[in-house]
Amino acid sequence: MTVAMDYGPPSVEKPLGALPVVRDYLARLDVAGTIDRLAPMRDKVNRATHGDVIAALVANRLTSPTPLLHVERWARQWAVEEMFGLAPDVLNDDRVGRALDALAPVCEAVVGSVGAAAITAFGLDVSRIHWDMTSISPHGAYPEADGDYATPKYGHPKDRRPDLKRSRPGPRPPATAGSRWSTAPTTAAPVRSVRSPRSPPRYAP
Repeated sequence: MTVAMDYGPPSVEKPLGALPVVRDYLARLDVAGTIDRLAPMRDKVNRATHGDVIAALVANRLTSPTPLLHVERWARQWAVEEMFGLAPDVLNDDRVGRALDALAPVCEAVVGSVGAAAITAFGLDVSRIHWDMTSISPHGAYPEADGDYATPKYGHPKDRRPDLKRSRPGPRPPATAGSRWSTAPTTAAPVRSVRSPRSPPRYAP
């Protein structure tokens, strides 16, 4: 008597990590949808939208950060296709770069929209603002600073390296009444940058 044995395909094991949690949070905040509305695709034939690619890139940064060149390899090794429905080859460095290029002009609008979505989705209390006083110390030689940004200067950086110049993010008032505040590099001391909550708002001309 002959018995034919029928075996199934070999099992595949992939790290899952926090991918399910990240995917659900990104969905609740509508990150991909927000990006797609603000930076729509020109070519409808693409296998993934800019929002899909950026959402996968956020998942990479939150689970196993890797250079853009190796994001595709990360997607092959992790359960990215199972969680996000994206084939690993879609996340090649050229495609990720084009998604980031599309995001750049609308980045502030995406941040504002996703922030508003987070306030609504999680019932966040925004009556107080946490202001990060972290300073940034540049390393290496550079001829001069960009005129649109603060010039790093010597001071009292948080990393206790007085031999390095520093700058830090600071508040930038909205250009028009009703628009939101954003951040801009500054070299002013933190105490000098804090304004009294009783002071009337000032708007840039």
